[in-house]
Amino acid sequence: MRVAVVLPRGCGFRPDRANSMETVVRTLAAHARSQSAVTLICDADQATAPDPRLLTVPPGLGGRARNRRIKALLETLQPDVVEYHQQLKSASDLAAEGPPATYVLYRHTRIKPPRHPLDAWRYGRRLARFDRLVFVSEAAGQEFAADYPALADRVSVVCNPIAVEAWRADPADKEKLILFCGRAMADKGLDLFCIALARTLDAHPDWRGALVLGDWERHQAWADPYLGLLDRFGDRVEILKSAPLEAVRAVTRRAAIAATPSRVREALGLTALEAHAAGCALVSSGRGGLREASGDHALYVAVDGPDPLAAALERLITDPETRLALARSGQTFVAEVHAPEARAAQLDRLREAWTEQARRRRAEAPPRPRFSLPRLGLPPLGRA
Repeated sequence: MRVAVVLPRGCGFRPDRANSMETVVRTLAAHARSQSAVTLICDADQATAPDPRLLTVPPGLGGRARNRRIKALLETLQPDVVEYHQQLKSASDLAAEGPPATYVLYRHTRIKPPRHPLDAWRYGRRLARFDRLVFVSEAAGQEFAADYPALADRVSVVCNPIAVEAWRADPADKEKLILFCGRAMADKGLDLFCIALARTLDAHPDWRGALVLGDWERHQAWADPYLGLLDRFGDRVEILKSAPLEAVRAVTRRAAIAATPSRVREALGLTALEAHAAGCALVSSGRGGLREASGDHALYVAVDGPDPLAAALERLITDPETRLALARSGQTFVAEVHAPEARAAQLDRLREAWTEQARRRRAEAPPRPRFSLPRLGLPPLGRA
């Protein structure tokens, strides 16, 4: 079995600068059963120290030039499986032009439903070039299958892993700290959290808040007014903007309560897994894959306004026994269900099946076209 794992432009294997997708890829790679069979490909400026499994392409290349470099590496490697993470267009172009293999698109976020028939045709054409499509939750996979029914039989699911020991803290030894960790945007419910946190801190002067905000520069104009609601609390509220992974871990370990009030159907919700691993009691919207991330071990709230979130925070603050029980059960749940060893073994089994598929294809005579474009029925349009 030979597997090439390709990361998109600007992503790599540097733990000091890792985003959630990179963390998942690195965790799965570290626990793969046949690590010597897996070659990782990324931009040269995103690589870690020299690693015999890691190949690089020059940074800053345009999409076509980068694909040409990757194709040359694949021609030399002759992998059975090419597993391209996240970027649909670049991955689809490579699947159409690369050497014979089983081509896999591994999505860490949802593939949004088409808005109109032209969208359905355009995206369906790109997606049909892949032999398999991997999603990080059953919810994301089922949503895709409903939107693109002709491709439903190509869907596989591997939920994100969480290396609990890297995050673990004692749920009984926590600061009175309420945490939000996510991109600084409305989709993630940052506005709801700021309003609910302000009410909570007014009612409980011995509690504090912390916000770890990603993509700050991109969303600052929208987010600033909501952060302004917290100015009057001074140093009772910590705000970290585009923080490195170690800083995120440190504050998550300290927090007693975490909130993921996402308005959108999350693909899975790695921040929820991290909060559980660190021993936080979690309040969640439960949208999309968030319920798979947490199971029965979160307080689920509606996100049509701040009141349900504020009420859930109040409950956890005033009922420390419930708070501690929820934190402990969530930590145990992710350690058992989302363990890297279990998720990597799941991916190993899929890769072995994909390898067999690639070898059967190569043995066919006469060769048949690698991809056929299915008749794509029009999916329901306009779902948020």
